Amino acid sequence: MLRDGDSVESLASRFGVSMDSIVTANGLDNPDNVTVGQLYFIPLNSVPGEPYHVENAITPAPVPEPSDSDIAATQVNHKTHVPYWWIIGSLAVGLVLVVILVAVFISLRSSSCFSGALAGHPKNSNEKNSHKFHILRNTSFCCGSGRYICCKSGDWKQPNGEATGRQMNIPKVIGTDVFDMEKPVVFTYDEILSSTDGFSDSNLLGHGRYGPVYYGLLRDQEVAIKRMTTTKTKEFTAEMKVLCKVHHTNLVELIGYAATDDELFLIYEHAQKGSLNSHLHDPQNKGHTALSWNMRVQIAVDAARGLEYIHEHTKPHYVHRDIKTSNILLDGSFRAKISDFGLAKLVGKTNDGEASATTVVGTFGYLAPEYLRDGLATNKSDVYAFGVVLFEMISGKEAITRTQGIAPKSADRRSLASIMLAALRNSPDSMSMSSLREHVDPNLMDLYPHDCLFKMAMLAKQCVDDDPVLRPDMKQVVISLSHIQLSSVEWEATLSGNSQVFSGLVQGR
Repeated sequence: MLRDGDSVESLASRFGVSMDSIVTANGLDNPDNVTVGQLYFIPLNSVPGEPYHVENAITPAPVPEPSDSDIAATQVNHKTHVPYWWIIGSLAVGLVLVVILVAVFISLRSSSCFSGALAGHPKNSNEKNSHKFHILRNTSFCCGSGRYICCKSGDWKQPNGEATGRQMNIPKVIGTDVFDMEKPVVFTYDEILSSTDGFSDSNLLGHGRYGPVYYGLLRDQEVAIKRMTTTKTKEFTAEMKVLCKVHHTNLVELIGYAATDDELFLIYEHAQKGSLNSHLHDPQNKGHTALSWNMRVQIAVDAARGLEYIHEHTKPHYVHRDIKTSNILLDGSFRAKISDFGLAKLVGKTNDGEASATTVVGTFGYLAPEYLRDGLATNKSDVYAFGVVLFEMISGKEAITRTQGIAPKSADRRSLASIMLAALRNSPDSMSMSSLREHVDPNLMDLYPHDCLFKMAMLAKQCVDDDPVLRPDMKQVVISLSHIQLSSVEWEATLSGNSQVFSGLVQGR
């Protein structure tokens, strides 16, 4: 086998034979034209291993010293045969080991996060759970969701670096089973009191079903703090169970909580623009500008997506049971988030689908007829309430509306759904919707696409159908509203004659 640097002359010298014998044995035309790696025959004069006699006395010519160019070519050739595969294999093995170590480290930190929190809850002599509240050491909040970082409760410090000695008992009904998956941050009562300026009226955002809601500033982050008494422990626990497990951009995010012997506090992300209710009903007197048509459609899409998420994409599924405009909050960009999960219930499988038997709760004007009749909460009862919300966004009227009675100075209370359904019966299509137009919010000032408004009204009509089987599910509602939104965007772009309007609306303005 011919190697690098070999020639017919060097082979003849090495084996003690003549060049002519090698050329003849291999049928070479040109002794200088040989190929590295090619097999060549050497006609030996003796058996290998025994002394041999050179036939002629002519001393073979010495092998010439290799030139600089030959040495360089040999080095380059050796470099091309360097086995790179073992280098790549070593790097791959090292990378796998690093990934495994990181995964083990994260799992150990996570387990220590939650086990450490539980271990920090000593029991008193009466075997009742007691809880030590700590203030966060750093500026970022801690929570199980993707937006916040998990921390061990024992690591939370007071701003002066000392651990707080204040202890408060959590109501007995609030057990660790509330936090099956994630644990929100625990705040001290003093911290809540300080962030709300002592629950001053200037910090009051409004009154919810279970108590007042205050604006607060915790660790340089704006929050909303719901204050309730321990008589509302059931609702407090229900909301904690849902919001510790369910996270979506169109659902309000729970940040933490606090509790004393007689009060409970839930801390949420702050919705800068308040509730949808305050922007629809007499907005000028409440210091708000009226919502444009496209803003209303975007809010409807956002709220529908949030509701679809808890109906379709959580395990287990939930029914909200209190969908209304005051429970749809708006952030600084007027994007909607569903809030107030105090009445939320798990839904189980029945012969008719998913349902939860319960006492009737909620807000009149939004309650589905079968829910009032049978007390059976289903996804379709939430759909009914959402249909009423759509009617409110079209008309600017409340779910229960006062209508002028026959007698002077008398007024009847009617559901908005019944009023809008009557108007739709007299408006068969978007071209002849004079009856429906009488109930359109005057704050829109006739700046809306009539066909889109009619389609939304018809969608709301389907949602409030007396037969829950005929109502669409929230997935279908989201699809319908998305089509309406696209048509509305095109309408506004055409109206303004500016393509920048179209691109801005597509991005969710």
